Amino acid sequence: MQAESFFKRYGLALGFLVLLGILAIPTPEGLPVAGQRMLAILLFSVIVWMTDSISYPVSAAVIMGLMALLLGTAPDAAKPTAILGTSKALTMALGGFSNTAFALVAGALFLAAAMTQTGLDKRIALVVLSKIGAKTNRVLIGVILVGFTLSFFVPSTTARVSCMVPIVMGIIAAFGVNLKSRFAAVMMIATAQADSLWNVGIKTAAAQNMIAVGFIKSQLGIDISWIDWFMAAAPFSAIMSVVLYYVLMKLMPPETNEIAGGSEAVRRLLTEMGPMKTSEKKLLVMSCILLFLWATEQVLHKFDTSTTTIVAIALMLLPGIGVMTWKEAQPKINWGTIILFGVGISLGSALLSTKAAAWLAKVIVNMIGLQAMPALTILAVLAAFLIIIHLGFASATALAAAMIPIVISILQSVTTPGINIVGMTMILQYVVSFGFILPVNAPQNMIAYGTETFEVKDFIKTGIPLTIIAYVLILLLGATYWRWLGLV
Repeated sequence: MQAESFFKRYGLALGFLVLLGILAIPTPEGLPVAGQRMLAILLFSVIVWMTDSISYPVSAAVIMGLMALLLGTAPDAAKPTAILGTSKALTMALGGFSNTAFALVAGALFLAAAMTQTGLDKRIALVVLSKIGAKTNRVLIGVILVGFTLSFFVPSTTARVSCMVPIVMGIIAAFGVNLKSRFAAVMMIATAQADSLWNVGIKTAAAQNMIAVGFIKSQLGIDISWIDWFMAAAPFSAIMSVVLYYVLMKLMPPETNEIAGGSEAVRRLLTEMGPMKTSEKKLLVMSCILLFLWATEQVLHKFDTSTTTIVAIALMLLPGIGVMTWKEAQPKINWGTIILFGVGISLGSALLSTKAAAWLAKVIVNMIGLQAMPALTILAVLAAFLIIIHLGFASATALAAAMIPIVISILQSVTTPGINIVGMTMILQYVVSFGFILPVNAPQNMIAYGTETFEVKDFIKTGIPLTIIAYVLILLLGATYWRWLGLV
């Protein structure tokens, strides 16, 4: 705790020292001055994100300011004889806010707010749990199934877990089970981990996926549809959901096989909600139509995911037709996430446009010797690297913003014949969602941890085997299913 407190206190100062240190060294050969300054900003960002020395929204403002000042006074990477200018540099810093992926994430947070406002997310969760029964293993299956089901309708992991936590706490209380029991710990850990697993399987389930999709579209010219992502990633999430069940039942078996009055408790919570309100029915219809439009993108129509989501949000806010007002939605939106997301896209885009990502990728490729390695070996090395570095991040969104542009550049630098850069980037993005080991690795973990139903050691005890199995499964699917799909 002392080390954590030290880094939190001095992380910002350390970030600025590293930034100044990189700016002070001579510019390496082949790296533009603007690229060197972007690498300095990248390392500053990684340090303040890893140490949590300032909040994410504040870090976003600082990063924008640094980009405007440092890039604005540097030669233009595209035209080295001219200074870029602060106005153009600030435009680069704000570029992420005009990205279609940014629009989708902002829209997704409004959709999550609508679910919370109407209570539809809670009703879906309780209906699923009511069909399961009172045996402890069945309740665990129910919690995992709820995580899976809500991933389709609530495109925000934090919102999904925030919805589930009070329900699970209510069930624990109704069952008369001690908050420090293994049953309570297993249910709460499952709530967080199941949602993290389905962040991989569903493109719209998490903001970090949108960052990767945005970079793939802007840098590689390929727009990955909702159904293409689902077909590739859902088998991984489905298999890992089964693994999650067995890992939790094996390592933290609940004290009893059945909880007396369990089914009645869920039914009581459902009864307390009363009959389905008109707003819930409207939102359910809108959500199902939206899900249908996402799933049939490029199959039955040409409307992209971002456009259909923004139109749906507009309808949800319209008087008479909608399900909530702006005043109701506003306090439920995590504006800090939206700001971080926009700046994260800008940071990655600037790393690419200033040639910083390409230069860094070349250094990494030469250092590790990735140039002509087989695709599966490259996947193994980069996936292991992302898992290790994620231990220091409290946000997969921040990790994706910092690493995916570099991953793309690394894959472009290797000479392995037939390597699918788009497919490999997509698979490595799945690994970005692996925040399974520490509670601080993801906001949803911290929400669950805040219930005080489990200790950090409990999360680690189940998270390490989950991560190892997930890593092995990535390689196994890379050698089989994803290779058959042509992604590796």
